[in-house]
Amino acid sequence: MTERAVTAQHAFVLANDGRLRTLVDRVVPADDHPSAAEAGALDFLTTALHERPDWLDRLQTLVDADDADLDDDHPDWTWFAELASAGYYADAANGGNAGERSWEMVGWQPGPPDGWSVAVPVPTAPPTVVHPADLAPRYDAVVIGSGAGGGVAACGLAESGRRVLVVEAGQWPGTAELSRDHIRNPRSSWGLAARSGPADDGHPRTVSEGRERLLLRPSSPGWHSNAATAGGGTRVYGAQAWRFGPRDFTMASTYGVPAGSSLADWPFGYDELERWYERAEWEVGVSGGDTDGPWSGPRNRPFPMPPVRSGAARQRLADAAGVLGISTVHVPLLVNSTPYLGRRACEQCGMCVGFACPVDAKNGSQNTMLTRAFATGNASILLGSRVARLRTDSSGKVVGVTIVGTVDGADWRTEIDAAEVVLAAGAVESARLLLNSRSDQEPDGIGNGTDQVGRHLQGHVYGGAMGVFDDVVDDGLGPGPSIATTDFRHGVDGQVGGGILANEFIATPSNTYQYLVGAGLIPRSGLTSKHGMRDLARRSMRIMGPIQEVTTADARVRVDPSVTDRYGTPVAWFSGGVHPEDVRARDHTSARSADWLRAAGATRVAELRGPVHGTSGGQHQAGTLRMGTDPATSVVDPSGRVWGHDELRVADGSVHVTNAGVNPVLTIFATAMRTIDAMVRAG
Repeated sequence: MTERAVTAQHAFVLANDGRLRTLVDRVVPADDHPSAAEAGALDFLTTALHERPDWLDRLQTLVDADDADLDDDHPDWTWFAELASAGYYADAANGGNAGERSWEMVGWQPGPPDGWSVAVPVPTAPPTVVHPADLAPRYDAVVIGSGAGGGVAACGLAESGRRVLVVEAGQWPGTAELSRDHIRNPRSSWGLAARSGPADDGHPRTVSEGRERLLLRPSSPGWHSNAATAGGGTRVYGAQAWRFGPRDFTMASTYGVPAGSSLADWPFGYDELERWYERAEWEVGVSGGDTDGPWSGPRNRPFPMPPVRSGAARQRLADAAGVLGISTVHVPLLVNSTPYLGRRACEQCGMCVGFACPVDAKNGSQNTMLTRAFATGNASILLGSRVARLRTDSSGKVVGVTIVGTVDGADWRTEIDAAEVVLAAGAVESARLLLNSRSDQEPDGIGNGTDQVGRHLQGHVYGGAMGVFDDVVDDGLGPGPSIATTDFRHGVDGQVGGGILANEFIATPSNTYQYLVGAGLIPRSGLTSKHGMRDLARRSMRIMGPIQEVTTADARVRVDPSVTDRYGTPVAWFSGGVHPEDVRARDHTSARSADWLRAAGATRVAELRGPVHGTSGGQHQAGTLRMGTDPATSVVDPSGRVWGHDELRVADGSVHVTNAGVNPVLTIFATAMRTIDAMVRAG
């Protein structure tokens, strides 16, 4: 940000101080708690403008508008009302909630209900970081990405004796940086880039919308953001650790292939993956109950830890499920319910999903698999860098990578040789990298001889409902998900697949505001909105769940030659959408969620419905480098090797043929372990 731009933003706020105070206080008026202006809303707006100077024109429109025109029919007013409210209900460090008085008003606290038993935050131990100037010219293996799959790859290859370089696009921020900000959070959608990355500047993507191609920034919902930080999404995820069930691997055989779909079976089944599921649960660390529900496969070993402690909300929902005749299970979590693998147990704070764990009780790549990799002395990690393309020799064999990055404001580029490469950058970036790696032998990109790279993009369409109750139902006991039903994963008459339903993570007050407004349960602004937050924040409950998407070949990632990132590399370009069956399954999930809430005593319920626009992706992105037995219809073989390239494997969710109706991270861990085990055995 230039000094001139900063001055312009400060100057705008100062020049319009009186008018802006009037506007923000119209959003949150004063009563026995401060108004928005009294709580610091103008400081919050100034801070936000530093990151989004493009918002100045929208604010100018509001400053110049007649008050009579400012209502929910005015798109800039609805945006402004929600933004000002975000600051009012967020953490004090954002400037709009002085003294965090709004938290007092709604009865919310960030820490555990009984207070912390240990000092927080826990400092993050520095990883084995290599500076670009100190890179070796050659490594036995280069691993691209450090999330679930990348961590497994680094660990397995380093423990086999290989010299490994992990290339991570993000940095390794400390726990404090990722455990507090309610606005710059991957589970929030306020238009400001998440602290877990990537930054808004220099990393655009595009999406086809009709005949137009729109530019997206990382803070845009359709960008399909995965965290760009050491550990990837596992650093800040909610950590639900479900196994896929037997039918999830045989969707086409079980249901047939709906018209317009590219639904297919996996090249192996649940029984093949079970032992790697077990390894992932024990080596990374999962807590859970005695059963996985009616559609689960057999397991040879229980979870290593019992469920995380639950409170009154779980019992209320369990009783309601009994009335409805549906079965329930504990939600399996990659969270320590007891001390495990040298780390503490969960303290059950109210800030889990989207945040780094203050006591390091959430188990991800960064504190399990990467830690093991670095302990061998054979692995190092390069931060803030990207692989722009895979390098090939005259025969088309992958022989190394071209890496780009920025140090002290200066861009750099280097070429590294590697005997083997593992791609684990997430479904979008992994597909983008193969498409940008063109050669004489593969002019359309590595592995793309049959136009399969980037197709079958999927994530999870979510269904659910929000209910409000006459009494307090939010017990403040994190992480939140304590009970689920898996009855609707399969077996719904006339429906292809389905998904789980579970009570949601403890929400921050700013997100609760957004949920209540989106459900039509409170207005966006005014005293009625403020009093609605005061009265309903702890008397509301959400039940949500992902549905198994019916994949389509036209939902895809390509590369846009007309738009490049700061290093000149063509960016990811999205096109297509979800299958109509996905919307129907979502509506069924929402209806069952509403039934469950009503049975639990909800007096008002709002279901999640409406059209689904664009492709699905986000944190659960999968499917762009589909696994199979036929190179004509897949990108990798059953061992994760890119067809025709024994030296190149893929170890992330992009290999998923289908993505089940549950969170996919445990399957990413398990399939990556299977792939890397085969890679090590091959020598």
